[in-house]
Amino acid sequence: MRRSVKVLVAVAVAATGTIAARSPLHAPATTSSKTRAPAPPTYDVDAIRYATIPSFAMSGLILGADTSRHIDIAMMVWLLRGSDGRKVLVDAGFHRQSFLTRWKPRDFVTPAAAVERAGVAADEITDVIITHIHWDHLDGVDLFPKARVWMQREEFDHYLDSSGVAKDRTIDAGDAKLVAQIAREGRLMLIDGDAKEIIPGITVYTGGKHTFASQFAGVHTTFGTVVLASDNMYLYENLERHRPIAQTLDSLSNLRAQQRMTTIASNPRFIVPGHDPQVFDRFPTPGAGIARIR
Repeated sequence: MRRSVKVLVAVAVAATGTIAARSPLHAPATTSSKTRAPAPPTYDVDAIRYATIPSFAMSGLILGADTSRHIDIAMMVWLLRGSDGRKVLVDAGFHRQSFLTRWKPRDFVTPAAAVERAGVAADEITDVIITHIHWDHLDGVDLFPKARVWMQREEFDHYLDSSGVAKDRTIDAGDAKLVAQIAREGRLMLIDGDAKEIIPGITVYTGGKHTFASQFAGVHTTFGTVVLASDNMYLYENLERHRPIAQTLDSLSNLRAQQRMTTIASNPRFIVPGHDPQVFDRFPTPGAGIARIR
């Protein structure tokens, strides 16, 4: 069984390389209008709130923040509905009882139920992009059984082996086994590095250093490029005060990544942080825990 998982992971890596090689970022130049690559699809981008963790310490989110400050953080996934019919989820949230017991979230529904509330069934999700291996972004991946699952190869190699054994306590042992199961099913797609258009109209970037190879996504919409920062930028305050996230392996790299986001997004307001409840104030429609980014 151990050998078969390695083979499946290798196949997924090869498939990822093929997709990247054929994307518009890597297409050969041509002078013929007849052979011009088609325009990439556009996406509607929704931030979807599935829970709240109350009274979280700001010092755990912003490096150097006053230890007396607290915030009720929004637990989110991000749904991308493509003009080509794809339904992509950025991050998968969490749902296992051990996490519910430990963190005691308010207003919890499973990420699958929250996405269904936005009009998309769990088995309609075609792809899940995992920005990093923390429990609150990876644990719900088994709720989307038909999706290809994308993560950085360096993230995979650093935190687990192909049999699903965790190499580091940063990844939950149960979540590591979930990733190995997805590999056995042939759905794990490993990404080779920075600035890769893994799906037409969706490009991922590294450098945030929330984890070893955490990534964020740039998404092509009719309004321009939206950046989904995930935990590479917890709050709007990180960007606005030029403060690194508190939980990072390299604070300077994190600041550089946040600055880079401003060059990728078509407008600074299109940079969406990973846990800020203000997202639902700044983008109030359609409401009920769903924020359309536009």
